[in-house]
This record gives sequence, C-alpha cells and structure tokens, in this order.
Amino acid sequence: MSEKIEKYTGMVIQPAVTVAKSRKDIRNNLERVCKLIDFGVGYFWERPVRLVVLPEYFLQGVTTPGKGEAGLKAFMDMAITIPGPELDVLSSKAKDYNLFISGGGVIEQIPEFPDRWFNTAFIIGPSGDVILKYHKWHIPASIGLGTSPHDMLDDYTRVFGNNIRQRFPVVDTEIGKLGTMTCHDGATPEVSRALGYNGVEVICHPTAMQEVEGTSPPWDFWTFTRRTRAHDNMCYILGSNWGTVKHEYYPKGFCPGHSLIVDYTGMLLRQAPYPEEQVITATIDIESLREHRTIINHNMWIDIRTEGFREIYENPIYPPNRFPSGHPPKNQAEKVETTKTVLNTLYQRGQFVPPHGMNPDEMPGVLDQRIQRAQSQGTLLKDDE
Repeated sequence: MSEKIEKYTGMVIQPAVTVAKSRKDIRNNLERVCKLIDFGVGYFWERPVRLVVLPEYFLQGVTTPGKGEAGLKAFMDMAITIPGPELDVLSSKAKDYNLFISGGGVIEQIPEFPDRWFNTAFIIGPSGDVILKYHKWHIPASIGLGTSPHDMLDDYTRVFGNNIRQRFPVVDTEIGKLGTMTCHDGATPEVSRALGYNGVEVICHPTAMQEVEGTSPPWDFWTFTRRTRAHDNMCYILGSNWGTVKHEYYPKGFCPGHSLIVDYTGMLLRQAPYPEEQVITATIDIESLREHRTIINHNMWIDIRTEGFREIYENPIYPPNRFPSGHPPKNQAEKVETTKTVLNTLYQRGQFVPPHGMNPDEMPGVLDQRIQRAQSQGTLLKDDE
C-alpha cells in the first residue's frame, strides 16, 4: 500500500538567460536561478514548495543557425559533467529547502563518449543527490547540435541499456512518480507516452521554446501541445521556458516565456504569457490524480489498442546511428544532411506529395540547394569552419 502524499506546491522558474561564452557567464546564470528559487520558496511559504522546474539551457544558453552559430568545439568548451560543481550548487538548495529540482539542456560531456555533448535533463532530490538523468531524444536536426541517443543508437544501447525504462526513466519519490522530457520531446507524442507507460505522474519539462516555433497566440503551439500531452497521459506537466535572453544576435524575447503548469486532465492551471522573468506555482495533488485514474470514462490509458499501429513504428523514418562513436556532429549543416534521407522516405512512399511541377526524386535536392545557399551567405557553418 502506498503512503499518502500531501498536497504540495510545484514551482516553475522563468529566468533571464545569458548565452555563455565563459565560465563566468555560467556562474552568473546559476546565481540568477538560485536567487529566483530563494524568492519563490520564501514567497509561497504557506504550502511548501517541494518541486522546482528550470528551463532548457538555463546554465549555458545555446546558439542556433545564423550569425553566432557555434560549432562542436565552442559547445565542448562550455560543457560540464554531472555530478559536478555547477549542479552541486543546486544540490545545496535542494537540501536547504527540502526540494526536488529539475532542469534541462545541460551541455554535458560524459566519460563514455567524450567526443561529443548530450542535452541532459536531471532531477535532484532533497538529499542533494542526482536521482534521475535523461538525454534528450528528439533533437531537431534543423536547430540542435547535441547528440541524441538515437544518433548513436547501437553504441548508446551497449552502454546504457535497450529498454524503455532506461531510455525514458521515471523515479518513484515521496512527492509522486517524476520524469522529464526536454523541449522538442513534447512536440510529438512518443516521449510523453513512454513516460506515461513507465508510470509518470509529474513530467518536469524544461524548454527553450522559440517564438518561431509558435510559443505565443495565435499559433499557440506550445500551450495546446503540452496540454494534450498531459491530458493523454493523465499527468501533470510543469513546463519552463526562458524569460529573456542575452546574446548579441538574439532578440531579448527569442524564447518568450509562456511557462506553464498543466494538470492531469489537460487543464491549464498557471501560465506566464510574456517574455520576462517570472516565478509561477500551482498546487500538485497526487492523491487526486490517482483517484482520477480509477475512473474508466475518458481514461486515456484504458482504451489504447496498440496492435493496429505497429506498422508505423516498425518502418523507421529518421535513421539511427548517423553519428556513431568517433564521429560526432561538427556543425548544424552536417545534421541537416540527415533529413534528406527522411524526406526521400516520406516522398517515395507517398506519404508526402511534392509541390506542383516537381517529382519525389527532386525533393532531397531542394534541401541541398538551401544548405548551399545558407553556407554561401554565412548563415550555416561549413564543415571546415
């Protein structure tokens, strides 16, 4: 029989982030989120804060294609290890306040594969220990240079295991069963579904969701997709985005806030719908969630009939093992090259239809032309840069 879990306060931090060019910038980013944690824990004292969620890349920031794009070496220069001195600071906060602290987008170098970096999410427990670590699965080839486990699937599997519980871990804690997914992981159903399969009750969801990806109305992609992920898996989602960003080539509102807390029915409980620093909270009621899951009407897990959809997942779309050990992605253009194979698959099997006047065989060449044009303009790095 499980122990009763009392209601508690879940808190989402929406900080200002500096894209780091030095270790000092990393320390400054860390100091800022710590001060916001201090504020939130103190301000919302009546129902104690037990869970804090920080955004993706809260520590080092990140660059994207265009002026200021960083290649592999620049990212590796800013990489850290977990555990390490940076997360030790958050561990002290967790112990001081009896918190679980989650964040993501940590540019991490791991000893098993030291030639690259992973986009790493974590959960620290009240003991100060890192109790969960997750490497982002869906890294969009168009804007993300980090390595996904899928990019080196065979090598990664040999080290970290080959089952869904190892790839998408959920940890059973005194405040419920916690998991994490990072930014683009929430754009499609699979990662949240895997966490749901593993029993997750609260998804900590760090993100650096950009305005061009539909953060704000009228598109509002960020909000309606995350509400859907919570609804479909009957779990809470605490999603944290940047408030503002400091980078010479970014607008300050590049990732314009809209951090949110969604309950297990998909209802939006809190949101900070603007590009500025903020701290938001909501009551997390795990016992209510567990009671809700006993009702069969509109129960999103009871009526899943997997056999009818097996063919979708038995026919690969995005190819694995594109960047095996010893061959890390050096720049964004190299990752974008992979999508030519994907486009060819989608058009050749008739899932996508080419624009008027074009045939399926031409479609990968269209992407080639775009890459070459961008490289000639200096908005995508070339292999030798």
